[in-house]
Amino acid sequence: MRRWVVVQITLILAIALTGCNPAQLVNTAPVSQLVIAILSEPKTFNPALVLASPNILSLTYEGLIAENGRGEIIPALAEFWQISEDKKRIIFTLRGGLKWSDGQPLTADDVIFTYKDVYLNEALPIGVIDIFRIGDRLTLPSVRQLDDRRIEFTTSEPFAPFLRATGLPILPRHTLQSAVQTKDKEGNFQLLRTWDNSTPPEQIIVNGPYRLEKYNTSGERLIFRRNPYYWRKDAQGKQQPYIERIIWQIVTSTDTSLLQFRSGGLDAINVQPDYFSLLKRAEKQGDFTIYNGGSAYSDTFISFNLNQGRRNGRPLVDPIKSRWFNKVEFRQAVAYAIDRQRMINNIFQGLGEMQNSSISVQSPYYLSPEAGLKVYNYNPEQAKQLLLRAQFKYNHKGELLDAEGNRVRFTLITNAGNKIRSAMAVHIKQDLSKIGIQVDLNLIDFSVLGEKLGSSLDWDCYLLGFGGAIEPNDGFNIWSLSGASHTFNLQPQTGQTPITGREVAEWEQKIANLYIQGATELDETKRQEIYAETQRLTQEYLPFIYLVNPLAMAAIRNKIKNVKYSAIGGAFWNIYELIVK
Repeated sequence: MRRWVVVQITLILAIALTGCNPAQLVNTAPVSQLVIAILSEPKTFNPALVLASPNILSLTYEGLIAENGRGEIIPALAEFWQISEDKKRIIFTLRGGLKWSDGQPLTADDVIFTYKDVYLNEALPIGVIDIFRIGDRLTLPSVRQLDDRRIEFTTSEPFAPFLRATGLPILPRHTLQSAVQTKDKEGNFQLLRTWDNSTPPEQIIVNGPYRLEKYNTSGERLIFRRNPYYWRKDAQGKQQPYIERIIWQIVTSTDTSLLQFRSGGLDAINVQPDYFSLLKRAEKQGDFTIYNGGSAYSDTFISFNLNQGRRNGRPLVDPIKSRWFNKVEFRQAVAYAIDRQRMINNIFQGLGEMQNSSISVQSPYYLSPEAGLKVYNYNPEQAKQLLLRAQFKYNHKGELLDAEGNRVRFTLITNAGNKIRSAMAVHIKQDLSKIGIQVDLNLIDFSVLGEKLGSSLDWDCYLLGFGGAIEPNDGFNIWSLSGASHTFNLQPQTGQTPITGREVAEWEQKIANLYIQGATELDETKRQEIYAETQRLTQEYLPFIYLVNPLAMAAIRNKIKNVKYSAIGGAFWNIYELIVK
């Protein structure tokens, strides 16, 4: 599972330190270790509540199935599964002898708890439930235990994405069950406050290759230690993973990561376009390899706030701006006005491709421009014509005004600390000024940005991205009208102040219906056409204006063996079989 987050920011795999040797961080005998940098600290250690990267799931938890670096489904905690002839039942058989990191047995009881009490519990405000909703009635699967190792899932009708959806982390019943059954004084489930980032690491029980050993609460680093109870062994029967310790250093600048990597103290770095040439020249001398996985497994876009609702009697969006944003001609004009090729040339140093689709290029459901997907190549004159047809006008200074004479001006927000996004925001500001639109930039902390998008809904336009997916239904919470990632016209989530007057556009409803239809269609040809139509609609009406897809690249020290780098899995999807020489 890769797209069940609210706003998923791609995990920065740049490896960095901020001033000391990682070997000095822990007073122990030398052990094999890997040092990985992240831009900010994780917001929670609770796998049921993870909304964005960075998070610890890739190291600490597994589901019934997993995906390899090519996006193929492979067994994980489940050794195998059987699908009934009518495609409505799946029986999973767990591996024998599974254990949690505290040594307790991991059985079918944990799987039942994970799904029945958490992921499929409609009383819990957890957005992941959306990916399990089936058909027009949005029914949920049922789950029952057959014995200690076998679990049966049943759906009301065939549900094509279901198998891949079972890659969600399995949770420890013996540790978390009471948190699901208990509410605080405000009536909120205790689970929603369990295992936040202030929790002592020894209390966090995991089933993945690593457990969290230490977390510096001053926001400097996380240290993971090999989980001795992890189930994987190699062909010779040797316990995996091989690397004893992993350090995540928290750095807020990719420039710092680059400096530390060049100094020789780091193991890997995500290659940003602006320093690709520098690293390429130093590849041999620095004893590292730059891996190129092709088009990144993510998307980048800007999105306007189309929500016309009111909260506490006040409009969420300035009514004047709301009228602009909700004109499809306005959004199309903005799309035509952004020179994405210049963005690729200048910001990405030619190491990127134009992005046009809501579905990852790696997915078999991706619709290419060659196959008929609409694109918005740079055409400022076309943009101006669209605006004039939509009753906008220009004054003698070339400034764009609406029909009532209001200057067209809005604020674009994105997260601070990301050089590429900051440069893209500046580029967009410059391009839109050429068609008379004034854009005010606001670079803010990601936590503040997340609160605006997911709670206060107080924003005009944002620049961010979602992670990639092979299965389109992994993005259902983006396109579902009640989905937690339906940011451009968000419905208040459980516990939030209600809004009135929210309107749903006809195209918006149609996309949601098509996603429901696509999930219950088993014929692959028909599924492809259904999702092709969703892409045609998203490109016509532009709830997201897609920008540029960079190449996925990482520089990794040659001392790290068994690297199988890919855009889908990154550098460390097979962390359990990596070796540090």
